[in-house]
This record gives sequence, structure tokens and C-alpha cells, in this order.
Amino acid sequence: MSEAPELAAQAPLAVLSKVELRVSCKHLLDRDTLNKSDPCVLLLMQSQGQWMEVDRSEVIKSNLNPVFAKIFTVDYYFEEVQKLRFEVYDSHGHAGVGTHDDDFLGGMECTVGQIVAQKRVTKPLFLKYGKFAGKSTITVISEEISGNNGYVELAFRAKKLDDKDLFSKSDPFLEIYRIDDDRSEQLVYRTEVVKNNLSPVWEPFKVSLNSLCSCEERRKLRCVVWDYDSRGKHDFIGEFFTTFEEMQKAMGENKVQWDCLNPKYKIKKRNYKNSGVVVLLDLKIHRVYSFLDYIMGGCQIHFTVAIDFTASNGDPRNSCSLHYINPYQPNEYLKALVAVGEICQDYDSDKKFSALGFGARIPPKYEVSHDFAINFNPDNDECEGIQGVVESYQSCLPKIQLYGPTNVAPIISKVARVAADEERTKEASQYFILLILTDGVVTDMADTREAIVRASYLPMSIIIVGVGNADFTDMQILDGDDGVLRSPKGEPVLRDIVQFVPFREFKNASPTALAKCVLAEVPKQVVEYYSYKAFPPRCPQAETPDSSLGSPQ
Repeated sequence: MSEAPELAAQAPLAVLSKVELRVSCKHLLDRDTLNKSDPCVLLLMQSQGQWMEVDRSEVIKSNLNPVFAKIFTVDYYFEEVQKLRFEVYDSHGHAGVGTHDDDFLGGMECTVGQIVAQKRVTKPLFLKYGKFAGKSTITVISEEISGNNGYVELAFRAKKLDDKDLFSKSDPFLEIYRIDDDRSEQLVYRTEVVKNNLSPVWEPFKVSLNSLCSCEERRKLRCVVWDYDSRGKHDFIGEFFTTFEEMQKAMGENKVQWDCLNPKYKIKKRNYKNSGVVVLLDLKIHRVYSFLDYIMGGCQIHFTVAIDFTASNGDPRNSCSLHYINPYQPNEYLKALVAVGEICQDYDSDKKFSALGFGARIPPKYEVSHDFAINFNPDNDECEGIQGVVESYQSCLPKIQLYGPTNVAPIISKVARVAADEERTKEASQYFILLILTDGVVTDMADTREAIVRASYLPMSIIIVGVGNADFTDMQILDGDDGVLRSPKGEPVLRDIVQFVPFREFKNASPTALAKCVLAEVPKQVVEYYSYKAFPPRCPQAETPDSSLGSPQ
């Protein structure tokens, strides 16, 4: 036990950078009788000895040599051995990706460090028990995403493309390749297929500038238009070459267009002009902003605390209770509340904090409530400063009856409703942090997972601190660090917004260690949300906040 404070006081590992991984395979096994395999790649990362799925690629129909358009993004830590596993499966339509041996086309293990050091790793795929999957290989290419990297939104259409089908019109899709210094081509993006249309309008899409052109505006790009074939034998319609510099002429009202050329037709046909025209309808460049850009632009951090008043805490009048008010020593609820709240209050100009309780019978009817204001003002649950929250907490204890169960979904949903109203302003003006203090595993786990998935689309983060000595193992599922949190129906979170820590790990450390641990992810979560929504910071302010959420003093 004596070593715990030292472990707890360590700062979370700093993310050196994010790494993009692109995957392709060759000579995959053919598992299908009539067609070729329909491959899909699952990326897994090892955490505490367990393999957890991180993400999966699209399914490519009838192709034993697929180049996947999906880009996997992973955090890269120099200090850690980060083990990855790539598993290739033959997908079966609506049934999705199976995990049966019959569907397994092979797997490969490596580390993030190996891919980053070599930039391109090609390895054989293995079946179960170390058996080679024929001549199958998998290639993983890595690229570091630089911190100041922006992204671009592109909207393409085509006109009068060649018709490659006998009984209907072509089913065109567009691929963009970046030509690297060694003249190799790297797939940047593959559009959706537009069925039976010689003048398709493809959905707008976003790619990072690093991905598109390695942040070099004059790097050559090759764009290819294909006629989709369900058996994987796509017909070549035509191609053109361009640069990001040339694409930028499409900003505003302008449009840029290129002749889509088939080199064979150009040689054979005397009056050949083109195989259609591809038009860039719109181009928008988005700068990726930092956390401080948003804070300095006036984004407020609204802090809400939710306190567990279930009976398992013990009678507050008893000195063994987790809610016991000792005049000489604050209890764990107060310690956690003050440690986190004192950091957050620097980012909220009115210094008013919402304070809620759950799991208690409350006056006047003493019915159980899972989202009551601890100041007992249903019209305004805000308290003046952290001290106001502390006073409301202490004064409400004698007035309530601790009860149960431990339901937190109602409070998450309550804060989410306020965050949803904020989202509709389409401004980076207010971000919500919900601190939940609880002494046990939540009872409404399914509803809580559903509420978190919904909240991941909103400007909010959730911090859960486990108070007391309960077994919090089941709570780790809510913290997406060990894999993707999903709703009961299987829908994944858009962003990882939950951080869970047991208070006992910080019991003998300084209060700043707890705050540093639970708030370290918040700046990244703020930036991820506003980047996803493409909300820029508001007007820049002259003053800079005294401290960063990631580095509490």
C-alpha cells in the first residue's frame, strides 16, 4: 500500500502524436464458392493482456488483393509497447463480420513502434495455431499526424462519363491517390458508388491535409474514375492528375474541372476528347484549433457535480459513513469535489456550478429521486462557487434519506439536454463537464451506456470518481480506454468522453494528482468535439487563462 501514492501521483502519459495507419492485403484465401472473399480488417489493441477491438475497415466485395480506404488512427506513446493485431475476415453481407474460423482469413501482430519506425510493414497472415494463410500478406503504412495539421472538405461530381455497361449506365466511383517521393501511390480516399448514372454527384468528404498531400500543395495527385462491378472487376473509365494547389481554385463560387482521360482511347481514337469531365464543386479548408484557441476565444467550461446519496454510503451521522462530516477532515466526496472543481472554476466566468444528487428520498414527499438539486431549488440548481456546492452538500445531508438504487443515466441525460441546447447555437461557447461521485457500480448500466453514447455527440465530458472501497471493476467498461464503449444495441460512442478513477488510488497523494489524472483528457475531448462539428473558436480574447486543464497546478 505504501507504493500507491507514488503510482497515483504520476502524470498520465503524454501523447507524442497520433498515427494514421493504412492497410492493404495481397493473395487472400478464397473462402467463397461462387465469388471471391469479401474482406474486412479488424484492428485490435492489447490492454492489460486482453485484445480489445479499436476499429474496423469497410468491406470490399469480391477482392483477394484489397486496398482499404479506411484510415485507422491510434495514439502513439514512445514510452509504451503498444501491441496491435490485425485480423482479416470474409464478411457475409447483412450478417456483418463473423468471428468463426471459416470466416477468418488470417491475422498479424506487431507494435505501433515497429510500424512507425519502418513506416511500411509487410508481413504474412497466419491462421490459428501458427499456420500460414497460404501466400496471404498484409501491408500497414503509417503516417504521423502533425499537431498543426488541418483538413480539407471536398465535393466532386462528374459529367458525361463513358458508359461501360450494356443494359444500364455506369456505376461510377472516384479514387484519389497521393504520389509519394518514391513514385509509389497511396490511396487517400474512395467515394461511394453512384448507381446507374453518367453524371454522378458524390457525397462531400473530409481528409487531412497530411493525408491528401503531406501538407505540400504542389505534390501530384492521381484521380481515377471506375465503373463499379459487384464481382470486384471494376472497369476503368478514366483518370486525371492535379495538385492541392490547383484544387484550391475551387474555393468560393469558383469551380475547377478536369478532363477524365483513358490513355488507351487517346492512342487508338483519332478524335478522342475525353471519357467525361470531373468537377470540383467546392473546397473548404478547416484549420485544426487547439484547446487554448477555444478557451481564449471565450469558450466557457460549465461544471456540474452529481453526488451519490444511496444507502450503501452508510448513515451520515455515523463516523464510518462515506458522507460523515468531520469538522477536521473533509470526507472523500468533498476531497474529490474540491480537487476537480477548483481547476474547472477558472474556466467559468460566472463561477456558478450545478450540484445534483441521486439515489435519495427527498422532501417533501420523500420519494426517490435520481436528479434532484441539492440546494432544493428545482428552478435553479446552481451554487455560488465551489464553496457554495460544499455548503449545499453539507446542509442537504440531514434533510434527505439515503436510499437507492445507483442510477446515473437520468443525470447524464439531464446535462445532455442542456448541452444539446448549446449545440444548436453552432458556436464554441460552452462545454459541459459532469463529475459523478459514486460509492458503487451503477445499477442502470444499460441505460447509462445508452446515455453516454448519446452524450458523445454533444459538447460534454463525464468524469466518474469511485469513492470508498467497493469493487469498481465493472465501471471500467464505461471508460473507453480499454475498447470502444457501445450502447446495448451495439452503437459505438462517437468520442471517448468518460474518464473513471477510483479515489482510493489517490487517497495519499496530493489533491492535484487526482485533478491532473481525471482532467488530462478534457482538452483533447473539447478539441475533438469542435473539430468534428467544424466549429471554429469565437472571437479571440487578449487574456490567457492562468492554467491548462491538462496541467493543473
